[in-house]
Amino acid sequence: MKKRAELVPKLIAFLFLLVMAIIWIIPLLWGIVTSFKNEIDIQTEGFRFLPVQWVTSNYTELLLDNSATPLLRWFMNSMIIAVSQTILVLIIVSMAAFAYGRLKFRGRDTMFTFLMATMMFPSVVNLIPLYKIIDTFGWVNNYLAAIVPGAAAVFNIFLVRQFMVNIPIEFDEAARIDGAGDFTIFLKVILPLIKPVLMVVALFTFTGAWNDFLWPSIVFNDINMMPITPGLQLLQGMYQAQPAHLMAGAIVAIIPTFILYLFAQKYFLESMALSSGIKG
Repeated sequence: MKKRAELVPKLIAFLFLLVMAIIWIIPLLWGIVTSFKNEIDIQTEGFRFLPVQWVTSNYTELLLDNSATPLLRWFMNSMIIAVSQTILVLIIVSMAAFAYGRLKFRGRDTMFTFLMATMMFPSVVNLIPLYKIIDTFGWVNNYLAAIVPGAAAVFNIFLVRQFMVNIPIEFDEAARIDGAGDFTIFLKVILPLIKPVLMVVALFTFTGAWNDFLWPSIVFNDINMMPITPGLQLLQGMYQAQPAHLMAGAIVAIIPTFILYLFAQKYFLESMALSSGIKG
């Protein structure tokens, strides 16, 4: 009887998660299947889940035969921006978190408090002054305009620092006894231990850079320099009466983030489990 009572909450949780998974996956499957449909079949067949005839022309037209909406070029632009920003964020965030979490210097806690206070301001407030700075540097229609501004994400510094302070300080002291300096401790001791949370930061950063729409729409007006997310807006304007082409473009746009989540989910879950007990 007791076992049966314990199974009821698990069964309810399973059914709830199953329903949520179905709700999430049906639109994705619909988009994938629609991208392989013929535009004429969509207009004539009405509601039909599977295509009358499977075609790949929607993808080939967008990726290879379209200079007005160069989807492949947008894809490469997004990849360059997202990968570069992720690498830059990992370097800056890990070093900043090490300074705030492990080093002792005057004004450290005050500086960190002011840094955290900047999270209170909505990011849209910074758009005009940030654009002025980018324009002064001559970075409009340049990859640097999308890479550099997001390099020092305050929340990521906070996340890594909170993870880092949970590491026993005895590790640092033992390394100092062996003659290691701060930089050696950071590289040899701390960095390997914070790998799970850095994977989460990389996941969030890459996804955020890949999906960013507003800022790239402001700093890029050259069609060949646009990332894929604002590029899809142009695609919608050109193919608004051709849903199969729109779905093909959308499916191409989600491939990198889907693959990233697929391979990084182990580190993501590990970091969430470890960081849940971290105290501020």
